[in-house]
Amino acid sequence: MRTLRKNYSEAADQWEALQTSSVPVLYVGAATCGRAAGAGEVIERLQTEIRDRQIAAQVVEVGCLGLCCLEPLVVVHKPGSPQVCYGRVDTDRIVHILDRYVLGDDPCAEWALGTMTPGEVDSIGKFSEHPMMTGQVRHVLRNCGVIDPKDMSHYLARDGYRGFMKALELGPDKTLKEVKKAGLRGRGGAGFPTWQKWQFCRTASGEPKYVICNADEGDPGAFMDRSIMEGDPYSVLEGMAIGAYVIGAESGYIYVRGEYPLAIRNLSIAIEQSRALGLLGDNILDSGFSFDLEIVRGAGAFVCGEETALIASVQGDIGSPRQRPPYPAQAGLWGKPTNINNVETWSNVPAIILRGGKQFSGIGTKQSKGTKVFSLVGKVRNTGLVEVPMGTTMREIVYDIGGGPQKKRTFKAVQSGGPSGGCIPAPLLDLPIDFDKLQEAGAMMGSGGLIVMDDHTCMVDVAKYFLAFLVDESCGKCTACREGVAQMHNILVRICQGEGRDGDIELLEQLGTYVKDTSLCQLGGTAPNPVLSTLRYFRDEYEAHIHDKTCRAGVCKSLVRFAIDPDTCKGCGLCVRDCPTDAISGEKKEPHHIDADLCVQCGVCYEDCPFDAVLVE
Repeated sequence: MRTLRKNYSEAADQWEALQTSSVPVLYVGAATCGRAAGAGEVIERLQTEIRDRQIAAQVVEVGCLGLCCLEPLVVVHKPGSPQVCYGRVDTDRIVHILDRYVLGDDPCAEWALGTMTPGEVDSIGKFSEHPMMTGQVRHVLRNCGVIDPKDMSHYLARDGYRGFMKALELGPDKTLKEVKKAGLRGRGGAGFPTWQKWQFCRTASGEPKYVICNADEGDPGAFMDRSIMEGDPYSVLEGMAIGAYVIGAESGYIYVRGEYPLAIRNLSIAIEQSRALGLLGDNILDSGFSFDLEIVRGAGAFVCGEETALIASVQGDIGSPRQRPPYPAQAGLWGKPTNINNVETWSNVPAIILRGGKQFSGIGTKQSKGTKVFSLVGKVRNTGLVEVPMGTTMREIVYDIGGGPQKKRTFKAVQSGGPSGGCIPAPLLDLPIDFDKLQEAGAMMGSGGLIVMDDHTCMVDVAKYFLAFLVDESCGKCTACREGVAQMHNILVRICQGEGRDGDIELLEQLGTYVKDTSLCQLGGTAPNPVLSTLRYFRDEYEAHIHDKTCRAGVCKSLVRFAIDPDTCKGCGLCVRDCPTDAISGEKKEPHHIDADLCVQCGVCYEDCPFDAVLVE
């Protein structure tokens, strides 16, 4: 314990030195979203400029701040000035920022997103007032984009592992009471009370006991867990250590999908550093408690997000679910009591123990406490990672944070809960987001993916897309899921091809109910949700596909013919330039025309026209 106090003191000194550095410090967002946008090249150019020009400056690689649509992000600490965050920084802009601001007096306000620390910079507002940051409460994401995820001293300097140390002082019983007091529910989708899950495993007969982190994030458009593991892996480890202490487990596993190499690398580094400080291993901090962790790489099977399938995969067996009961808390890994929570759930735990469960429960709704991290994607202006209090409305997320639909489009729906979730329509935009309200609306919280759709989205096609994904991901073990979901998908394909028949809607509803009620696991149990929710709110679109043989959104090629409104067309030529078959002709500034014989109904002109002159017939 005395050695750790020294580490805390040194970490605090290092962090303070970084925050008050006498030389410029440039923090570059180097998570997957940043690297995909070119952060690696920006870092390389920055380091080259600093080296070749002998500039006294330091570069720190951090995780994701959440503004993924504005990556690469660079935060500049200039001695004597507030930290300034810049967006869409490429290899040319970083040189301008170096020359004009770091080495000069021009703050490059045209690229600035806001100041990160107290103080003012000419013509630059506060980062906290940026549209994507208003309304957010960064609890789980408190360290993402702020600390170097490969440097444990940064985590320690920001109260890292103090929650675990407090748990050791409180003891297992009082620690569990704090989790209960917090009202934390599992963030993996089911929303089961975390304290109760821990209690079941804790009191179950059988030794040894295990804890597992489900990091097999597989929903299309979801990247919450990945961003946490990449930007703050230590919080996951600390949360697992606290849970293991309460449950009485000495071994833990992090099951992470193999497509997350950066998350795996940062987790591996964090585990080694925690072992080196004696925070993992035997007799941690002379407490008599021993606990260690191992990373298991998943092969990307969506079904392995289900607890029993995940356990089978960890054991080296085929990742397919089994009948429950017994539940994992009774007979899980190698037949022993096992507790599984997802990344976000574990990351919530350290701050709950450190600050007390009452503070956490003071945020959110009566039945859903705390905050929730969402990945906001789709047809919305601002895409990225957001963390908001439970009870925040869908409108606040889509419009206030997301900026609303792109171009001049109209909001139609938002898919919540991944491929097994449901679509929330425009009339329910003011629905407060919590576990129970979403379920009542025919959707689900899921792990936190939100996909925004506008009036150019066909809801029948959306249901078809998600069911195609679920057909591919079904393990095939039970007939209800294997055959039922496939048959529902076949019907949707027929409808989108203009071959829908009377009775198809009723058949989809009948099959959906059967699959939900008789499937072995929750992949099948929730698979019909995209169909049932779109039928509930957009039944008229199904009827138009079947009876009128038309797709109003202009998506289903077999049901679409495009034409140009001569009164609206400005003759800009954008459609002519982008048409892949040269089906569009017309003089500049004159109304254009589509040759129906050459048109392949790709919809490019419909999507691109800035004047909405392309019509669906």
